[in-house]
Amino acid sequence: MSPDLPAPTRFSGHVYPQNIPVPDEIRPGRPAPWSHLRETQRSGLTLATVEARLRQRGRHFSSAPLPREAAELRVIVDDEERPITRASAVLVALYEAAGETRVILTRRSRELRNHRGEISFPGGRSDLGEDPVTTALREADEEVALRADQVEVIGWLSPLVTLASGSAIWPIVATLADEPTLHANPNEVEHVFSVSLRDLARDENFVEERWRRPTARPGADAEGFFPIYFFRTPADVIWGATARVVTELLCVALDVPWPEEDRFEGSRPE
Repeated sequence: MSPDLPAPTRFSGHVYPQNIPVPDEIRPGRPAPWSHLRETQRSGLTLATVEARLRQRGRHFSSAPLPREAAELRVIVDDEERPITRASAVLVALYEAAGETRVILTRRSRELRNHRGEISFPGGRSDLGEDPVTTALREADEEVALRADQVEVIGWLSPLVTLASGSAIWPIVATLADEPTLHANPNEVEHVFSVSLRDLARDENFVEERWRRPTARPGADAEGFFPIYFFRTPADVIWGATARVVTELLCVALDVPWPEEDRFEGSRPE
């Protein structure tokens, strides 16, 4: 903990079942990128609005192909390119209810070896020769019984690297015509649920912290601190790679700048 700054308060009084690691040093972060918006500007986010803004940001398949690699692979540690040891994809599945876009999330099984009990999107590791879209659709079917014929794949969010697992992750955005009936595969998923973008964008449901580790991280400032995002949900908390994808999704949907945009300008399309 930095001696000159108090520890951030993360959702005081909110209980969630995950064990979140404690960094070597931690500082309070910035307000949400959308904190300047009125409450009315954060509601009424229909699927049509979200899709239109994906087009505007060059995140829609009609306007931009899927990036071939995660740009941050080029800026880890000594600016040396590292091979991707694991290629993964997740499905950011959206549907509309009562005029609000909702996103489907899962709590991973506590029996898994990696990221046990964490909140995530349906997804997983790619099979040999499998493209990210195919991976995301296959994993969604395997994990929560969301069939490929139930969704329309429309776009993507920035690929990212998780240093803990050495995995590059491609978030694939898809829409559903109606709220689906989903069934969690107990071997991989403990619980499947959805939350509205409106609720995720509430001030009281977002916290940014600045962490520092001995090993350099992409996006770190001059002192080595990098942002970690947290979102409160009714029964849990979203953090890590999933929270970073959610943050970008909300920035796109709310039409506000994404603080990490500059890190991903180097993503090269196929």
